[in-house]
Order: sequence, then C-alpha cells, then structure tokens
Amino acid sequence: MIFTDVLINLRKIVRSVNLESKRIEKEFGISIPQLLCMHFLHGQTNYQSTITAIAQYLNLNLSTVMGIVGRLEKKNLVARLPKPTDRRTSLVSLTASGMHLLERSPELMHQQLSAKLASLPEKQLTALKESLDLLVSCFELGDESASPLMTMDDLKTFSEEGEAV
Repeated sequence: MIFTDVLINLRKIVRSVNLESKRIEKEFGISIPQLLCMHFLHGQTNYQSTITAIAQYLNLNLSTVMGIVGRLEKKNLVARLPKPTDRRTSLVSLTASGMHLLERSPELMHQQLSAKLASLPEKQLTALKESLDLLVSCFELGDESASPLMTMDDLKTFSEEGEAV
C-alpha cells in the first residue's frame, strides 16, 4: 500500500533528524537550534543581534529564543550586552568560545538539504511543497509555528515549556 510507504519514509526522515540532533548534542553539547542561533550571529555585523531578530530568523517565538540564548549564555558561547543606543534593549553577541565551536561544527543536514532543494527544477519543488502542505493538513498543523528545520530538540522544548515550538 502506498500510504505505508509514505509513513515509512516519514519515519526515516524523523529518525535521521533525531540521530543528527543527538550527534550534535553529544559532540558539541548544544542543540541544533542553539547552533543555528550561533550561525545567525556569526553572519551579523559585529556578531551581534537582538533576541527579536534571532526569533524572526529562526521563526520561533520570543520565549523559546530566550531559552536558547539563556542556555548558550550559561555555556559562555554568547553574551548579552546592553545596546549602546537603547539601554532598555540588549544585544546577543557571539563570544570567542562560540566562534571556536562554530569553526569545529559540521555542515548540518538541513544545510545540505537546502542546497539540494535549491537545485531542483521549479516543477519538482512545487510538487514537493504541495505534497508537504497536504501532509501538514493531514496532521492538522496549519497553525503551528516552526523553524525552517525539524529537530528532536523541538520535542524537548515542547515538553519543557508546555507549548509548541
């Protein structure tokens, strides 16, 4: 039956994402969303950004991003600094330790997937999007917020905070 093949393929995807997430966590002591946050900071002027800009980039809510930044700060991978032009706002800045970790980190699965998707013909990409839209509809997930990647850390965040990521 074709629907069984769809379910098997979904399980393969979820399993590979789970394995990558565990590998990154074990090797580097951080989650994939934390690593993505650091990648974002690395691409910003002076390696700094606001929590709001990070949340917009990751497509996550502010409280989730504050948790991500808080965990990175405890590991001395980022630091919160007062914004010079507005002391009520703080900037998140990548530290030297954070920069060192980024230099050692591997390319993530979603980065590889992004490159492969970008090389697909428009017709195939559209068909894939429509198929995934149908899947999201089947799961009734239309109103869920989500970052442009899927990790098992999302499930941990859900259980810790009691809200969807």
